[in-house]
Amino acid sequence: MMLGGSFFVALMRNLISVGLMLSFFLMLDRPRFSMKKTIWCYGVFGVFIVGVYSVWYLFENASFVQYAAFSSLLVVGIFCSLMSSEVLYLSLYKMALAFYLFSVCAFCGVDIARWAFGGNIWIDVLVRLICLVVILVFTWKKFRKRFLGGVDYLIEEMDLFSAATLFVSIMLGAIMAYWPNLQGFSIFNMVRAFLILFMAGVLQYAILHLYIHLGQEHYIQAQKELLEVNEQLLERQMELMRESEKEAARIRHDVRHHILLIREYVRKGEMEQLLCYLEQYEEDVENRSVKDICRNRTVNSILSAYARKAKSQGIQVFMDVKAAEGLPIRETDWVAMLANAFENAIHGCIDSGALQQEIHIYIAQKGNKMVIQCRNTSAADVIFSRGLPQSDKGGGLGVFSIQKAASNYGGETDFVIEDGMFITRILLNLPASCGREVR
Repeated sequence: MMLGGSFFVALMRNLISVGLMLSFFLMLDRPRFSMKKTIWCYGVFGVFIVGVYSVWYLFENASFVQYAAFSSLLVVGIFCSLMSSEVLYLSLYKMALAFYLFSVCAFCGVDIARWAFGGNIWIDVLVRLICLVVILVFTWKKFRKRFLGGVDYLIEEMDLFSAATLFVSIMLGAIMAYWPNLQGFSIFNMVRAFLILFMAGVLQYAILHLYIHLGQEHYIQAQKELLEVNEQLLERQMELMRESEKEAARIRHDVRHHILLIREYVRKGEMEQLLCYLEQYEEDVENRSVKDICRNRTVNSILSAYARKAKSQGIQVFMDVKAAEGLPIRETDWVAMLANAFENAIHGCIDSGALQQEIHIYIAQKGNKMVIQCRNTSAADVIFSRGLPQSDKGGGLGVFSIQKAASNYGGETDFVIEDGMFITRILLNLPASCGREVR
C-alpha cells in the first residue's frame, strides 16, 4: 500500500513505521537490560533498519511494496523478542499489536490521501505522523500503566496456544490493509477495511481485558484462600492455648499434692524415698514438655498446629526442620507455603484411604537457598494440568498461593507423585547475606 514518492518520502514513511512499532513495544515491555542500554540498542537498531529499508525502496521499488511490511514484522519482532525479558508468546502478542497499529497508520494515511486529497504524498505522511503521535500518547498515558499492572495476570492466564490464536486473529485484521483487492481505491473498499480493522482492534482489546480480569480473579481467590488458611491456623493456635491453660491449671492443682507428699517425706526423714519420688516427677515433667520443632517461631507455630491436626486424624508426622529465627521470609509467605502444603498433605492422606498414612516435612537452608519439601501418602489418581494438581472439588488446593509466595523470592515449585507419595517441593532464593547454613 504505497503512493510512491522520492527516497526522502520513503525514508520518512519508514521512520514513522519502524518508530511506531519499536516505541509501542518498548512502552509495554519489561526489558532484559537496563533502560539506558535498552534505549541505546533500540535507537541503533531503528536507524539501521530504516536505512536498509529506504535503500531497498530506492533500488527495488516493486519488491519493497510487496514484501517490506511483512518482512519488517519478522525483523523487528526478532529484535524486540531478544531485548525483552518476557516469555516468548507475550512478546509475539505485543509485536502483533504493534504491527496492527502500523497497519492502521498505513491504511489511514493512504486512504485519506486518496479519498480527499487526490493521493497527495505529503498528506499521506502527515496523517501517518498524526496517527503515530495519537497512538503513542494514548499508549503512554492510558494504556501502558494498565497493561504493565496486569501483565503478570496476563502471563498466568495466557499460554502459547491462546497467544497464537490472538496473534493469528489480529494479523488477519492487519493483513486486510494490504490485501491486493484493496489497492484499487473505492469507498466500499475503504469502509470494508476500516470495519475489519476496527472489529479486530475492539476484539483484541476486549480479550486482553478478559485475560487480565481472569488473572485478577484468580489472585483474589488465592488471597481469600490464604486468609482462610490464616484463620484456620489461628484457630489451631487458640486450641493449643486453651489446652495449655488447662494443663497449667492441672499442674497448679497437682502441685499442692506434691508439696504435701514432699513435706511428709521430709518430716519422716525418708530422704531416699524423697529422691526417688523427685526423679520420677522430673521424668514425668520431661515426658510432658513440648519440644520446639525449630528455632523459627513462625515455622514452629505453623508446623505444631498442623502436626497436631494430622495426628488427630491418625496420620503419622515426621519432621526434619532446620529454620533459624530472623530469615528474610515474611510470616504471611511462610503461612502461604507451609500451611497450604501441610493442609493439602492432610487432605491427600485422608483421600488416599491407605491404612498407614504419613506426612514427611523437610526444611533446610543450603547456602542462600531454602529448601522445603512435603511428602504425603496419596491416591494415584491425582489429576495434573500444566504441571499443577487440580482439585476435583473446584479449588481449595492453595497451589496458586504456594507459587505466588515462592515467586516473591525468585523461587521455584514442583508437584509430583512418586511411589504412592505426593511430593511438594519449594526452592527459595534468599539474599547473599543469608548464605550461612542452619544446622
